[in-house]
Amino acid sequence: MEYDYIIVGAGTAGCVLANRLSANKDTSVMLIEAGGKDDYFWIDIPIGYLYTIGNPRTDWCYETEPEPGLAGQRIGYARGKVLGGCSSINAMIYMRGQRSDYDHWAQLGNRGWSWDDVLPVFKRSEDYQHGADEYHGAGGELRVEERRVSWEILDAWRAAAAECGIPPIDEFNRGDNFGAAYFQVNQRRGRRCSATKAFLRPAQHRANLKVMTDALVEGVRLDGRRACGVAVRSKAGRLEIKARQEVVLAAGAIGSPQILQLSGIGPGEMLRKRGAPIIHDLPGVGENLQDHLQVRSIYKVSHTRTLNRQARTLAGKAAMALEYILHRTGPLTMPPSQLGAFAKSDPEQPFANIEWHVQPLSLDKFGEPLHRFDAITPTVCNLRPSSRGHVRIKSADPAAAPAITLNYLATEADRQVAVAGLRFTRRIMAAPALKPFEPREWKPGPELTTDEALGQAAAALGTTIFHPVGTCKMGRDALAVVDDRLRVHGVEGLRVIDASIMPRITSGNTNAPTVMIAEKGAEFMLERTP
Repeated sequence: MEYDYIIVGAGTAGCVLANRLSANKDTSVMLIEAGGKDDYFWIDIPIGYLYTIGNPRTDWCYETEPEPGLAGQRIGYARGKVLGGCSSINAMIYMRGQRSDYDHWAQLGNRGWSWDDVLPVFKRSEDYQHGADEYHGAGGELRVEERRVSWEILDAWRAAAAECGIPPIDEFNRGDNFGAAYFQVNQRRGRRCSATKAFLRPAQHRANLKVMTDALVEGVRLDGRRACGVAVRSKAGRLEIKARQEVVLAAGAIGSPQILQLSGIGPGEMLRKRGAPIIHDLPGVGENLQDHLQVRSIYKVSHTRTLNRQARTLAGKAAMALEYILHRTGPLTMPPSQLGAFAKSDPEQPFANIEWHVQPLSLDKFGEPLHRFDAITPTVCNLRPSSRGHVRIKSADPAAAPAITLNYLATEADRQVAVAGLRFTRRIMAAPALKPFEPREWKPGPELTTDEALGQAAAALGTTIFHPVGTCKMGRDALAVVDDRLRVHGVEGLRVIDASIMPRITSGNTNAPTVMIAEKGAEFMLERTP
């Protein structure tokens, strides 16, 4: 049980790394996944996220600690527990973020991470429906396509946004996202294009790549200050697997800091209190947790069709299923949100700092039934939150879920942006383009008019979009965990390559940036390989 490279986590980053590293037939690669195979029926069907999120077969089903900024709520916190990781259960939205995100990373001293540096990396792995151009690639592994369903009410919302100063644009992936557009998605002809499908399956035939599922990594094994392997708990029992060159943690913004802490790498005092060994006191492990908080307004509408109505009857459900079977189009191809918009919450912002995800449906919370009235849900989120949380093990037991604390709305700046987002949403919903549909605010409620009341509403209505990042951040400051080549500070032969290395969260969905991070991480590793 000895390999050149051990990759812990077969999510988005792990699948990319496995493909790129094993392309060199002179190296051996072990990819370890704690979840199972991605052979569940609902993974391939886009609307299947309704059945994979919250399902212990495919989701870790984490729950946050009580959030003071959200009136003490605990939030269900989905993380993929299956080959493909979150790319097997996520919204499939292909969103790179903005030029300013990556230029900020570079300004922090991270060489090679500016927008101009990363754009060619995004293009390399992309297979864009419309072909290659200045901003897109063709022929790569990751398919990017347009939506395959349309809704009259969403077209009207986009027109209303234009009336409020947010222009219609073709797409969001050219560096400046200001405007309104329909999301592009990681699908191939109406089926989910997960990281497993795109990157892992084409490589699994390689004799030098071994994939192990249902195997929980208990920790990284160290020889002094050098990573030399991992301890694994599997169906076959407890195993020690050795790495001749490097161990790579690609377990995500929750899993990677958890494994480091279990290995004795992290804030020393916290590790001591949890009964874990202290091998390397690295204060930033598990800190700097960031996420996008979405505030969900709901508006009843008339004189149009929404998914609430279409999914209400057996006949409506049958019609949707038939359309999908025959044409691979219609509501069963839908990501949770189809339409997006980016804008500034106030004129002083240097770049777009809020984003809407607009849905032609409504429900009280994820997993509950759709409402029995026609409605839309324009959710708004702060793209650059200043609140920071953390991930910390609760004990030295590798099977125990860690404590996840986001600290949403912990800063006054974040609370102000949340209120501004709700007010901006009201402006759009009152625009002339939506008047034929008679929108009526149901939540938070038109009677709430003061900043204080809207702030309380944001706390009650706020929830995650499942974009955790930053817990093993890249940089040179006291809380940095990895350098700009993704090597763990103070430990040889160990890297973290996933969304946890982001110094600051990107503007929008985080799956596409994770693919890019893995591509660059593989480059760094292969530079030392003959």
